[in-house]
Amino acid sequence: MSSPSKTSASPQATQGGSAPAPQMKGRHLVMMSLGSAIGTGLFLGSGKGIAAAGPSVLVAYVVAGLVVIAIMRMLGEMVAAHPDSGAFSVYTARAMGPAAGFAMGWVWWVELAVVVAAEGTAAAQIFLAVWPIAPDWLLTLIFMVALTAINLFGVDKFGEFEFWFALIKVAAVVAFLVIGVLLLIGVLPSPAPGLSNFLHHGGFMPNGWGGVATGLLIVIFAFGGIEIVAVAAAETENPRKHVGKAINTIIWRILVFYMGSVAIMVFALPWDDPKLASSPFVAVLDLAKIPGADAVLTLIIVLAVLSSLNANLYGDSRMLGSLAERGLAPKAMTGKNRRNVPVAAVLSSVAFGYVCVVLTYIWGAKVLDVLLNIVGSTIIVTYLFTIASQIILRRRAEKHGEKLPFKMWGYPYLSWLTLVVLIGIIGLGMTDAGVRSQILATFGLTVVLFVIGIVRTRRLGQDPFKPVVTPGDRLVDADPAAEPAGTD
Repeated sequence: MSSPSKTSASPQATQGGSAPAPQMKGRHLVMMSLGSAIGTGLFLGSGKGIAAAGPSVLVAYVVAGLVVIAIMRMLGEMVAAHPDSGAFSVYTARAMGPAAGFAMGWVWWVELAVVVAAEGTAAAQIFLAVWPIAPDWLLTLIFMVALTAINLFGVDKFGEFEFWFALIKVAAVVAFLVIGVLLLIGVLPSPAPGLSNFLHHGGFMPNGWGGVATGLLIVIFAFGGIEIVAVAAAETENPRKHVGKAINTIIWRILVFYMGSVAIMVFALPWDDPKLASSPFVAVLDLAKIPGADAVLTLIIVLAVLSSLNANLYGDSRMLGSLAERGLAPKAMTGKNRRNVPVAAVLSSVAFGYVCVVLTYIWGAKVLDVLLNIVGSTIIVTYLFTIASQIILRRRAEKHGEKLPFKMWGYPYLSWLTLVVLIGIIGLGMTDAGVRSQILATFGLTVVLFVIGIVRTRRLGQDPFKPVVTPGDRLVDADPAAEPAGTD
């Protein structure tokens, strides 16, 4: 059986046999990997993690960070070998059969359709809290229209917009780290806190291991968004070269941006300071006596949320297009304009966002709370499918002596260890009533979609449980001109 989704996997395909389709540049993909997870999870979610675990939230960030680094390395191995806009859905199908690929693709599409709506609503509400210039539904509509237009311009224009979005976010976090270090060493006028915030207010672990567990759940969900890089790689020039660079940046990004920022927060302020819980970056900058910090950070947070919306809409539309190319979604979703944009897929992926504009007009801010409760634990399903697919596909590649351009470290031991730790995190989540309901709902949705996938693939004349790539097929696409991933 031939490899699926060749159209989505081939960004060099021409439109009408003429000019090459637009592509993202390598710098776009690398910067996207830097900025993809710098959003509300860091700017706002970090405060919730600190409130739950105190200074020991750093333990949660270490554990969750190592898990995510390993998962992204596994994903990078599969992307470099077979770049495809269907990403984890295609890899799941290649490893476990088209029914599982169907379920993975649709779970992720549903998640991001809701996330896009939530981020548009959140960006409007955050902005209006400081500058109440318009009704929240109207500003949400403006954001939705603007970012829909960006996604319809073409992947090269999308990549450029996302490059500058990400650059602003990265610059903001770097500036925060510099100011934080100056505060801690006593260079700024405010007194340096020293170790007092670690030793007092209940010590390093004020809420015990239960607090660490809660913080771990908050942190693991906050990393959602990094996986967009796997989808974008298929429309990037020389993806096998640049995906290695992009994945490798994730390691120091997590270490420096996330852990560095959170370390400064818990050193600078008592963990139970209410300002830290509600707006951690602003709280530290206020302590450092940085004028206008509230307004500047608000604007940066809004840009960060819109950047995530922009990337998520892109990823969602490409996933839907890939599903359609494999016969797992309506065929109309495969249609592309002259700039190689799947217009119907983009509009379908953002449609729920426009529905939520109307709902916000009727019910106001309550809509955002409902959306945030829906999203929850879907990223866990993506992580589980990614780990399982990498273990299976790597074993298949080694059996047939195939050389992979980018490899997971310590296979198979580190892959299996990551899976065990992730299952342990799920077990922790099941002890919390709110998280448990999200996990069970997400797993229930996955099972329902898997059953639908069985029916759908049988109608297509496929075996729902037979891997799409048979033992005689190559895991690595033949491309002798491709450079090894991440070699430079």
